[in-house]
Amino acid sequence: MQFKDYYEVLGVSPDADEKAIKSAYRRLARKYHPDVSKETGAEEKFKAANEAHEVLGNPERRAEYDRLRASGYRPGDSYQPPQWDGRGPSGPDFEGFGESGFSDFFESLFGRARGGRSGGRTAPADVRAHLDVDLESVYRGASQRVDVNGKTLEIKIPAGIAAGQVIRLKGQGGQGRDLLLEIGYRPHHTFTIEGRDVIVHRTVTPWEAALGTQLEVPTLGGNVHLNVPPGSSGGKRLRLRGRGMPGEPAGDQFVVLELRAPKPTTDAQRAAYQALAKAFADASDAK
Repeated sequence: MQFKDYYEVLGVSPDADEKAIKSAYRRLARKYHPDVSKETGAEEKFKAANEAHEVLGNPERRAEYDRLRASGYRPGDSYQPPQWDGRGPSGPDFEGFGESGFSDFFESLFGRARGGRSGGRTAPADVRAHLDVDLESVYRGASQRVDVNGKTLEIKIPAGIAAGQVIRLKGQGGQGRDLLLEIGYRPHHTFTIEGRDVIVHRTVTPWEAALGTQLEVPTLGGNVHLNVPPGSSGGKRLRLRGRGMPGEPAGDQFVVLELRAPKPTTDAQRAAYQALAKAFADASDAK
């Protein structure tokens, strides 16, 4: 069998951190998932990315793999592990994926080479997939249908589930394996997320910021009214406590103010701006 360079499969450097490895895997999984990709060889590439993540995303497996890699193996090198009989599920030269969904190389390191029941095989490795959900579904909790391995599953999305959190579905990975769904957030046209906090931007005029005003602000739970205090400035963040993602404790929503001066289109409006400039001339000079 041939040695596999899992770093090369994911397109990351050997010193990549956990976040970079996870990001690379998610990108490839979305690109090559058999349910969405029409590219030739997408299924094999998806399996290869999944296998690489099973190794590099597990600290113990990664450490053991790194020790092997440090001994001088490179992609395409012939590899024969200790006590390997040279007969994989498809013969001595098999380089694809067996019934377990993993290659002989993977199983030689983390399967057959471990010993134990069933002729030395370990329990089937979990299957991983990525699922993007709407922020509204995360806020409320919802059910979502998803096609996995050729079948449709009804997935319950718990309220407040964090991006990167994993939902385990027992036995849904096929061939006795569990399916691990890693949750991601779909981009939203209004809100962005920082941890459990929700961020929204609202524009105010200079006089609203200076004199104070009340704004109607959208939240994931519905619109609310927010008092803008006098003397506010652009970039000021106003907190709506407990209006972020559900949890213990719940997150907050922050409203970021952006100043916008309307364009004068009449003589009266231009005169008003000129009067304003004159009235605040001393204040401008003092800056």
